[in-house]
Amino acid sequence: MEIRSFERLPSTQLYLTEALRRGEVTGPTAVIAREQTDGIGSRENRWIGGEGNFFASFAIPEEDLPEDLPVVSASIYFAYLMKEALEGYDPEVWVKWPNDLYRGEKKIGGIVTHRLKHFMVAGIGVNLKKDANFFEALGMELSPMILLDIYLERLENAPDWKSIFRKYQLEFEKSRRYSVHFGSEMKSLEKARILEDGSLEIEGKRIVGLR
Repeated sequence: MEIRSFERLPSTQLYLTEALRRGEVTGPTAVIAREQTDGIGSRENRWIGGEGNFFASFAIPEEDLPEDLPVVSASIYFAYLMKEALEGYDPEVWVKWPNDLYRGEKKIGGIVTHRLKHFMVAGIGVNLKKDANFFEALGMELSPMILLDIYLERLENAPDWKSIFRKYQLEFEKSRRYSVHFGSEMKSLEKARILEDGSLEIEGKRIVGLR
């Protein structure tokens, strides 16, 4: 995978998205910045911060992803791979459905995923060293570039969706204490049923996690 590294970017995801639209990216590509000044979070929030935290995005042709990976599962899949990349440094990190990284009851990061052309594009932010965006930090000295290398190795040797889903089904129980946005409403996950494609069924309605 090609890696493009920068001292500072407004947004790694915006940079990568624009490069894809201009046809400057033709294969798997990752972008990392030491500082991000106007990053994109979920639900139109910003994800910003200075040196020491992790700001990266990647684009992968859909044909390079596991054949059994449903599009709606992408956020869970990519988030779970990051949780596994961090496990050796902090085993308490877990994935809150569908795209948030938590340590205990504190959010420390998240992933935003979308499709563009024939690519799946994901932006990842993790507060490794410093609290930012009103969220907590892991408080570790792990180099963002080392974490990117660990993550990309997992991504390039990616397990199939079914094996990730089997593990995530157990972890989903931690999410039941929380609620999620469904349109303009907040829905409790207490009685949610997680379906095989990673979407949820709540009160007879299906909620997908691609965002």
